[in-house]
Amino acid sequence: MERVIMLADCQSFYASVEKAAHPEYADKPVAVAGDPARRSGIILAACPIAKSFGVTTAETLGTALAKCPDLIVIRPRMQTYIEVSMLITEIYESFTDLVEPFSIDEQFLDVTGSIGYFGSPLEIAQQIQAKIMLATGVWSRVGIGDTKILAKTACDNFAKKVDGGIFVLPKAEVSKHLWPLSIDKMYGVALRMTRHFNMMGINKIGDVAQMPLADFKRRMSKRMGRNSDIQAELYWQTANGIDDSQVTPSTHDAQKAVGHGLTLPKDYSKLSDIDVIILELSEEVCRRCRAKGYQGRVVSVGCGGADFDRPTGFSRQTTLQDSTNITKEVYEAARGLFRAHWDGLPVRRVGVTLTGLSSDDTYQLSLFTDKVRLRNLERATDSIKNRFGNSSILRASSLLTAGQALERSQKIGGHYM
Repeated sequence: MERVIMLADCQSFYASVEKAAHPEYADKPVAVAGDPARRSGIILAACPIAKSFGVTTAETLGTALAKCPDLIVIRPRMQTYIEVSMLITEIYESFTDLVEPFSIDEQFLDVTGSIGYFGSPLEIAQQIQAKIMLATGVWSRVGIGDTKILAKTACDNFAKKVDGGIFVLPKAEVSKHLWPLSIDKMYGVALRMTRHFNMMGINKIGDVAQMPLADFKRRMSKRMGRNSDIQAELYWQTANGIDDSQVTPSTHDAQKAVGHGLTLPKDYSKLSDIDVIILELSEEVCRRCRAKGYQGRVVSVGCGGADFDRPTGFSRQTTLQDSTNITKEVYEAARGLFRAHWDGLPVRRVGVTLTGLSSDDTYQLSLFTDKVRLRNLERATDSIKNRFGNSSILRASSLLTAGQALERSQKIGGHYM
């Protein structure tokens, strides 16, 4: 029996939640922007009316307002969006226990075993749409296929463009619907890869799908280097709708890394300022590790500049003698890595990550550091923050001009709650 996989996606999710909360904006162009107080803020979501004026996600607020002067701009409420997303997940789970989050507004569902209870795949998709609309006021689109990649492709390229918001893409019709699409419409192919494919004479998804895999690998190797075999096979399988991966509810449970990154409000050029950021990031990483019962042995630090066309920066890692989730130890390692590899160019993005994770129920004692005292101290500060908020206790360095912890304490995922 062929699997029946769905990818359900909420239309303009953040903007749709806001329009549902503000009925007076029903017929008006609405966008959710990172910081409406700044014209340089980024558009996070735009409703269909706003999009009809040419407003797009990821463009600056100033650009969007130039296209649509009457645009209603709303500051994001991330906690609300998370709560709505969780409610939608509960709706999916009323149809199947095989639900896998893909993003805050997209989730995979395997409804193969649900057809006997709820009707045909089309009927199930329609019931899902109706329940989400009734519960949240958000319109959803559903792609249906035999595999996750076909469901995703059906949603992104077809369901979002047809009346009813539902499209079925079975394997038998891949050549009819998928192959004629331009190569940039294939999942996993972004702008840079599109350019590579175009230089190789590959313009449509069918150009990849119909090429013998061995020939495609040779052409990829010539263009991208000898280590492109796995990448080539993945693209070839995607073009043919081949995907054996299962819809796995616990797919994100087995954590391999805990990291935190930050895009700075301006270029940082002084080591003393960057040290403040590395300390704040190290503290956040270690706090999340402690909350999940993890400690790690491999510390990574990375940074980048503001110019994406001329990328600068680096990413390096070091292995500690013992696993830890103590802020001081992670910070010292990350700070040392940064100082050893930074080229002195302005920094706009910084990240710290801890990998090589293990349970923190046992740890190595030291003759030179009172780890018991440090662990107890950090768990005490964690408890204070959990009870009274992230800004209830801060390091003095975070109150310096370079510090970002106070402002970030008011946000979720970089956006206001």
